[in-house]
Amino acid sequence: MTRPPTFLALAVGWAASRALMLWLLIHDDLPLLGGGAVAREVQRLYFRWYGVLTQGAFPAHDTLWQYPPGAGPVLLSPALLPTLTYFEAFVALTLAADLLILLALTRAGRRPGRSLRGGAYWTASLPLLLPVPLARYDVQVTAFAVISLLTLSRSPRACGAFAALGALVKVWPALVLLGTPKGPATRSAWMSATVTATAALALLAAVFSNPFAFVRQQGGRGVQIESFGGTALSLATRAGWEGRVRYRYGAMEFVGPYVTSVAALSLALTAVAFGLLLLWRVRARYWTEATPFDAALTAVLLFTVTSRVISPQYLVWLLGLAAVCLTSRHTSQRPVAWLLLAAAAVSGLDYPVLYSEVVHCTWTGVTVMVVRNGLLAAAAVLSFVRLWRSARSAAAAPPVPSFVRSPPERELSAS
Repeated sequence: MTRPPTFLALAVGWAASRALMLWLLIHDDLPLLGGGAVAREVQRLYFRWYGVLTQGAFPAHDTLWQYPPGAGPVLLSPALLPTLTYFEAFVALTLAADLLILLALTRAGRRPGRSLRGGAYWTASLPLLLPVPLARYDVQVTAFAVISLLTLSRSPRACGAFAALGALVKVWPALVLLGTPKGPATRSAWMSATVTATAALALLAAVFSNPFAFVRQQGGRGVQIESFGGTALSLATRAGWEGRVRYRYGAMEFVGPYVTSVAALSLALTAVAFGLLLLWRVRARYWTEATPFDAALTAVLLFTVTSRVISPQYLVWLLGLAAVCLTSRHTSQRPVAWLLLAAAAVSGLDYPVLYSEVVHCTWTGVTVMVVRNGLLAAAAVLSFVRLWRSARSAAAAPPVPSFVRSPPERELSAS
C-alpha cells in the first residue's frame, strides 16, 4: 500500500526538478548561468554537425568532432520531431531519455530485494548539474549503460547489445561489461556486444563516409582545465608557471611547458587503472547481484579521474551508474554515491556559475576545482577499495541469483 505514493512522489519530483532545469536552460543567457554558453553548443555546434550528417558524412575535418560514429544517429534524432526547432527537439529527446532512465530504475527497484533509492537518487541528483545535462547528449549515453546493467539478470545478450550501442556513441559504456559474472553470463554478454558493435559499425560505415575521423581528433587533445592534470597546472599558475589557457579541440586546455608530460602521465595512470580493474576481475571470488553494478561505477570512476578531460557532463555518467547501484540492497557503493552527489553540486559551481574564475585560474576557480576533483578522487579510491573487499570476502555475500551461479555446481564461488 505504500508503493503508489512512492512512485507518485518520484513522478512529481522528476517533473518539478526537470521543469526547474528547463527554466534555467531557457534563461541561460544570465551571467551566472553561462551567458548563453550552455545552450549554444546544441544551437550552433550540434546543429552544424547535423547539417553535415544529413549529407551522409561525418565532419571529418572539424577538430571539434571527437566522437565515435554512433554519435551520428543521436545528433540526427531531432529530425524525428519536425514540428520543433533542432534545439527544442534535442532537449525534448534528452528529457525522454532522462525519463526512460527513471522508469528503468523504478522498475528494477520494484523487484523483490531491490530498492527504489536508485530512482530517487537519479531524480534528485541530476538537477545539481543545473541545465547542463539537457544540452548535452550524455543523458542518452547514460540510458544505454543503465539499461544494459539492469537487463543483465534477465538477458546477458541484451546487456551486451545495449553496452555495445552505448560504446558506439561514447566509448565508456563498454566498461559496464567489466563486472559481468565469470562464466556463461560473461561469454554471452561479451559475444553479444561484439556482434552488435560489428553489425552497427558496418551499417554506419555503409551509410556515412569518414566514420573513424574522430580518432585523429582525440589523439590531438591536451590537458583540459577541469581535469586532475589541469587542476595541478592551475595551481602551478598561482606559483608562477608560464602556461596559458586556450580554446582547443572544443575545450579550454592548457598550453605551455610540461603540458605534454602531464598529458602523458594521465594516459599512464589510465593504463594503471585498467590494470587494477583487470587484477580485481582475476582475483575476485564472490559475486552478488550488485557486483556488476558496483564494478561498472568503479571502472568509470577510475577512467574519469585519470582522463585528460573531465567535463561537467561526465558527472551524468557517474550519477546514473550510482543510481543503478542503489537499486540493490547489496551494493557496496552507498558512501561513493554520497561523494558523487557532493561532486555534482560543486560541478554546478564549476560550470557554468564560476567558469570564468576557473578559466582564469583565480584562487576561487582553483579552489572549486581542488574541491570537486578531491571529491572525485576520494570517490574513486573508496569505490575500488569497497569493490575489492566485497568480491574477496564471503562474509557479506548474500544468496547469489541464478544468473550469477556457475553451472552445474551452482556454487557461490565464481569459477
